[in-house]
Amino acid sequence: MSSSPDAVWRRCAHLGRVVLPLIDQEPGRQARRHDKLRTWGIDPGVGERLLETFAALAAHAALSGAASPAAGTAPLSAVAAAVTGKRDIELLAGLPERFTDDRDQQAVSLYACKGGRFSRMLFQLSRELRRTLTALADRSPTPSPTCADLMRQADDAGLPD
Repeated sequence: MSSSPDAVWRRCAHLGRVVLPLIDQEPGRQARRHDKLRTWGIDPGVGERLLETFAALAAHAALSGAASPAAGTAPLSAVAAAVTGKRDIELLAGLPERFTDDRDQQAVSLYACKGGRFSRMLFQLSRELRRTLTALADRSPTPSPTCADLMRQADDAGLPD
Protein backbone atom coordinates (compact mmCIF):
# COMPACT_ATOMS: atom_id res chain seq x y z
CA MET A 1 0.00 0.00 0.00
CA SER A 2 1.19 3.50 -0.79
CA SER A 3 2.19 5.52 2.24
CA SER A 4 1.77 8.97 0.69
CA PRO A 5 0.10 11.43 3.09
CA ASP A 6 -3.08 11.43 1.01
CA ALA A 7 -3.22 7.64 0.88
CA VAL A 8 -2.66 7.39 4.63
CA TRP A 9 -5.44 9.91 5.29
CA ARG A 10 -7.85 8.03 2.97
CA ARG A 11 -7.21 4.79 4.90
CA CYS A 12 -7.66 6.60 8.22
CA ALA A 13 -10.90 8.18 6.95
CA HIS A 14 -12.08 4.73 5.87
CA LEU A 15 -11.34 3.43 9.35
CA GLY A 16 -13.37 6.28 10.81
CA ARG A 17 -16.34 5.36 8.62
CA VAL A 18 -16.38 1.68 9.67
CA VAL A 19 -15.96 2.05 13.45
CA LEU A 20 -19.60 2.82 14.23
CA PRO A 21 -21.14 0.25 11.86
CA LEU A 22 -18.87 -2.40 13.38
CA ILE A 23 -19.82 -1.59 16.97
CA ASP A 24 -23.47 -1.30 15.93
CA GLN A 25 -23.49 -5.02 15.13
CA GLU A 26 -24.05 -5.36 18.88
CA PRO A 27 -27.83 -5.15 19.40
CA GLY A 28 -29.03 -1.88 20.89
CA ARG A 29 -25.64 -0.16 20.64
CA GLN A 30 -26.73 2.47 18.09
CA ALA A 31 -29.94 3.29 19.97
CA ARG A 32 -28.01 3.77 23.24
CA ARG A 33 -25.46 6.00 21.50
CA HIS A 34 -28.21 8.09 19.88
CA ASP A 35 -29.94 8.48 23.26
CA LYS A 36 -26.65 9.54 24.84
CA LEU A 37 -25.99 12.06 22.06
CA ARG A 38 -29.46 13.56 22.45
CA THR A 39 -28.97 13.78 26.23
CA TRP A 40 -25.79 15.76 25.56
CA GLY A 41 -27.71 18.06 23.21
CA ILE A 42 -25.98 16.69 20.10
CA ASP A 43 -27.87 15.79 16.96
CA PRO A 44 -27.14 12.07 16.34
CA GLY A 45 -26.18 12.68 12.70
CA VAL A 46 -23.72 15.43 13.61
CA GLY A 47 -22.39 13.44 16.57
CA GLU A 48 -21.78 10.34 14.48
CA ARG A 49 -19.99 12.31 11.76
CA LEU A 50 -17.77 13.89 14.42
CA LEU A 51 -17.08 10.45 15.92
CA GLU A 52 -16.01 9.23 12.46
CA THR A 53 -13.75 12.25 12.10
CA PHE A 54 -12.29 11.75 15.57
CA ALA A 55 -11.48 8.14 14.70
CA ALA A 56 -9.75 9.21 11.47
CA LEU A 57 -7.82 12.01 13.22
CA ALA A 58 -6.77 9.69 16.05
CA ALA A 59 -5.60 6.98 13.64
CA HIS A 60 -3.70 9.59 11.67
CA ALA A 61 -2.09 10.97 14.85
CA ALA A 62 -1.17 7.48 16.03
CA LEU A 63 0.69 6.98 12.74
CA SER A 64 2.45 10.34 12.70
CA GLY A 65 5.42 9.11 14.69
CA ALA A 66 5.66 5.72 12.99
CA ALA A 67 8.72 4.86 10.91
CA SER A 68 6.47 3.39 8.21
CA PRO A 69 3.13 5.19 8.40
CA ALA A 70 0.95 2.61 6.67
CA ALA A 71 -2.59 3.12 7.94
CA GLY A 72 -3.13 -0.50 8.86
CA THR A 73 -0.16 -0.78 11.19
CA ALA A 74 -1.52 1.28 14.07
CA PRO A 75 -2.75 -0.78 17.00
CA LEU A 76 -6.32 0.04 18.02
CA SER A 77 -5.04 0.68 21.53
CA ALA A 78 -2.80 3.48 20.18
CA VAL A 79 -5.72 5.00 18.28
CA ALA A 80 -7.93 4.84 21.39
CA ALA A 81 -5.18 6.49 23.44
CA ALA A 82 -4.73 9.22 20.81
CA VAL A 83 -8.44 10.12 20.97
CA THR A 84 -8.17 11.43 24.52
CA GLY A 85 -4.42 11.74 24.96
CA LYS A 86 -3.38 13.93 22.04
CA ARG A 87 -3.69 17.70 21.98
CA ASP A 88 -5.69 19.28 19.18
CA ILE A 89 -2.56 20.39 17.35
CA GLU A 90 -1.31 16.80 17.38
CA LEU A 91 -4.59 15.52 15.96
CA LEU A 92 -4.59 18.13 13.19
CA ALA A 93 -0.88 17.90 12.26
CA GLY A 94 0.09 16.47 8.90
CA LEU A 95 -3.36 16.37 7.33
CA PRO A 96 -3.67 16.66 3.56
CA GLU A 97 -4.05 20.18 2.17
CA ARG A 98 -7.10 19.02 0.22
CA PHE A 99 -9.49 16.22 1.03
CA THR A 100 -11.00 13.99 -1.64
CA ASP A 101 -14.23 13.78 0.37
CA ASP A 102 -15.82 17.16 1.16
CA ARG A 103 -17.41 15.65 4.28
CA ASP A 104 -13.92 15.09 5.71
CA GLN A 105 -12.97 18.72 5.03
CA GLN A 106 -16.16 19.99 6.65
CA ALA A 107 -15.85 17.79 9.73
CA VAL A 108 -12.16 18.57 10.25
CA SER A 109 -12.92 22.28 9.85
CA LEU A 110 -15.72 22.01 12.40
CA TYR A 111 -13.37 20.22 14.80
CA ALA A 112 -10.62 22.81 14.29
CA CYS A 113 -12.96 25.75 15.00
CA LYS A 114 -14.16 24.49 18.37
CA GLY A 115 -14.73 26.60 21.43
CA GLY A 116 -17.20 27.26 24.24
CA ARG A 117 -19.96 24.67 24.52
CA PHE A 118 -18.46 22.86 21.56
CA SER A 119 -15.37 22.02 23.65
CA ARG A 120 -17.56 20.14 26.14
CA MET A 121 -19.27 18.30 23.30
CA LEU A 122 -15.91 17.24 21.82
CA PHE A 123 -14.77 16.01 25.23
CA GLN A 124 -17.91 13.86 25.53
CA LEU A 125 -17.51 12.55 21.99
CA SER A 126 -13.85 11.70 22.55
CA ARG A 127 -14.73 9.64 25.62
CA GLU A 128 -17.48 7.86 23.69
CA LEU A 129 -15.12 7.05 20.83
CA ARG A 130 -12.45 5.76 23.20
CA ARG A 131 -15.02 3.42 24.77
CA THR A 132 -16.10 2.29 21.31
CA LEU A 133 -12.55 1.55 20.14
CA THR A 134 -11.77 -0.26 23.39
CA ALA A 135 -14.93 -2.39 23.01
CA LEU A 136 -13.98 -3.26 19.42
CA ALA A 137 -10.46 -4.21 20.50
CA ASP A 138 -11.81 -6.31 23.39
CA ARG A 139 -14.17 -8.29 21.17
CA SER A 140 -11.62 -8.80 18.40
CA PRO A 141 -10.52 -12.40 17.84
CA THR A 142 -6.98 -11.06 17.28
CA PRO A 143 -4.86 -10.20 20.30
CA SER A 144 -3.69 -6.57 20.11
CA PRO A 145 -5.73 -5.80 16.98
CA THR A 146 -4.56 -3.19 14.50
CA CYS A 147 -6.51 -0.83 12.28
CA ALA A 148 -6.03 -3.33 9.44
CA ASP A 149 -7.69 -6.04 11.56
CA LEU A 150 -10.65 -3.74 12.12
CA MET A 151 -10.91 -2.94 8.41
CA ARG A 152 -10.79 -6.68 7.62
CA GLN A 153 -13.67 -7.21 10.04
CA ALA A 154 -15.58 -4.47 8.20
CA ASP A 155 -14.90 -6.17 4.87
CA ASP A 156 -15.98 -9.54 6.30
CA ALA A 157 -19.19 -7.91 7.56
CA GLY A 158 -19.85 -6.50 4.09
CA LEU A 159 -19.63 -2.86 5.17
CA PRO A 160 -19.22 -0.38 2.30
CA ASP A 161 -15.80 1.09 1.51
